[in-house]
Amino acid sequence: MARAKRAAPPSTGRVPGHPRHGKRWYGHGLPYLKLGPLPGHLIVIEGTDGVGRSTQIELLRSWLEVEGYAVSNTGWARSPLLSDTINEAMAGHELNVLTFSLLYAADFADRLEHQIIPALRAGFVVIADRYMYTVFARNTVMGADPAWTRQVFGVAFVPDLVLYLDVDVEHLVPRVLAGKGMDYWESGMHLALGSDIFDSFERYQRRLLDEYDRLADEFGFLRVDARRGIDEIQGDLRTHIAEYLARARSAPPAAQGPGVPGLPASESG
Repeated sequence: MARAKRAAPPSTGRVPGHPRHGKRWYGHGLPYLKLGPLPGHLIVIEGTDGVGRSTQIELLRSWLEVEGYAVSNTGWARSPLLSDTINEAMAGHELNVLTFSLLYAADFADRLEHQIIPALRAGFVVIADRYMYTVFARNTVMGADPAWTRQVFGVAFVPDLVLYLDVDVEHLVPRVLAGKGMDYWESGMHLALGSDIFDSFERYQRRLLDEYDRLADEFGFLRVDARRGIDEIQGDLRTHIAEYLARARSAPPAAQGPGVPGLPASESG
């Protein structure tokens, strides 16, 4: 790839201050909720548009269920309360970055309270198709204040594991063209970055991938080379998840927690 990479090692350490249920809020959380024990596992698959997250998540779900785990999937704009509103707003091509962020934050908070937390409480493996990091990357590229964005998404849990499908634009473009094609938002047309949708897509995705790359270093994502075929990518994802679940099974209850992945290094040691 054009960008220099360094792999972030997984952590098995306990983040100081973790509650006994082993989950930690990224920020202020949802203070009105009484959580109790949350024995499930929150695993995030991050990556840009068209990189193949949905395909990999479906394969992971089938594999984990065969391995005996109950699995729940969640992803952007899937809240029953907000999904139609978000889709209608995006169809109008008139969302500014603040409205965009607040709609997705409301969608996220609703799914967290009514889907993610109940599944974790029941011991499920929850696989999230993108998480707050996607908003961090997009908002930075769109010019929003990063501190404001992170405060808005302080309702989030720190995930137990973040797997980043790492790709470059040269490999991404043919994959997108062979799939659903380029759309207005994923091409950054709202930012007027190019003379046509193809040019805009390349410029927007380069900026977005650079920001993902920075976030991967800051939050300790485990990188998976997504330039390869589906089976090779799936093999790496399964290896990382199996290693994490093995560590989680062997750790005492108070030590089961997110560790480094998902928190800046300065907050996790």
